[in-house]
Amino acid sequence: MDASAAIYGCAGLELTPAERAFFAEARPWGFILFRRNVDSPDQVRALTSALRDSVGRHAPILIDPEGGRVQRMGPPHWPKYPPGEAYLKATNDPLAARELARLGGRLMAHDLKAVGVDVDCLPVLDVPVPGAHDIIGDRAYARDPATVAQLGRAAAEGLLAGGVLPVIKHMPGHGRAFADSHPELPTVGVDLATLEAWDFAPFRALSDMPIGMTAHIVFTAIDRKRPATQSRRAIRLIRERLGFGGLLLSDDLCMNALSGTLTQRAEASLKAGCDLVIHCTGDLDEMRQVAEGVGPLRGGAARRAQAALARIVRSPEPLDIEVARARFDAMMAGRLEAARGPDVGEIQA
Repeated sequence: MDASAAIYGCAGLELTPAERAFFAEARPWGFILFRRNVDSPDQVRALTSALRDSVGRHAPILIDPEGGRVQRMGPPHWPKYPPGEAYLKATNDPLAARELARLGGRLMAHDLKAVGVDVDCLPVLDVPVPGAHDIIGDRAYARDPATVAQLGRAAAEGLLAGGVLPVIKHMPGHGRAFADSHPELPTVGVDLATLEAWDFAPFRALSDMPIGMTAHIVFTAIDRKRPATQSRRAIRLIRERLGFGGLLLSDDLCMNALSGTLTQRAEASLKAGCDLVIHCTGDLDEMRQVAEGVGPLRGGAARRAQAALARIVRSPEPLDIEVARARFDAMMAGRLEAARGPDVGEIQA
């Protein structure tokens, strides 16, 4: 049986018999983990293995430890990473910040790969404007598109080098939203030329990345009625004007920016052109509702999914983890001269 066009979470630290049965029947393409699913390295490895066993294949497993406010894995078992804006602040030098962002991505990949996670919902390519809601805030790498694109690409390259797929988000841009799409639907009313020059620019610059995630935002210059996740016009713009040919995921279907039942939300997102939908809460009854609106992953969506997974390197870039972490910490503390050494790609295990 084909995988379905969905990604689901689970409720706790281990699978329940009911979850196993549901996943065996629904056969989601992949899974996503949150803080509620994380305790220790051994526990996470056991959970990722159990999730894959439930569908009988090596299903992709996602998580989104961006750093800062968005940490799913942290002390005492994993290091705490800084938010996106901290990289440039630590150096005040764009080239050094790029090196630092890449090193951060490579270290994150090491942490994730060790527990069976192979997709990180990073980098955030949104460019906040003055007065925008703080839901993006310090998650952004900078306040201008060029720097966001440069540092976002560096983080993505670090993840890819470590055998973890990056996800560019939130397409085509969440930085101008004056509301948080978790509790309500934001509307952006600026003209298309402004969006093209500012909000869309980092996504166009990273359109070669394997996976992207949509924004639950109405852009009146594109579609006055529907949020980008559920707008054929917005998805067509992402594909054609931004040039993104990769696998396109919806943001979480449970966010209140979307309306209707979960079945209707899933149907509308896939009909608009999302390749896969994500449901994050781990609530089994809700997942059953989503499953009613999701069919098999086929056609172009299946080809894009296969192409994305083909980007996972089987032999990650060599890394001396202790040397790399010491260098990262030194650079974050501003001790650049003490941190100078071989490029992270040259550090041998």
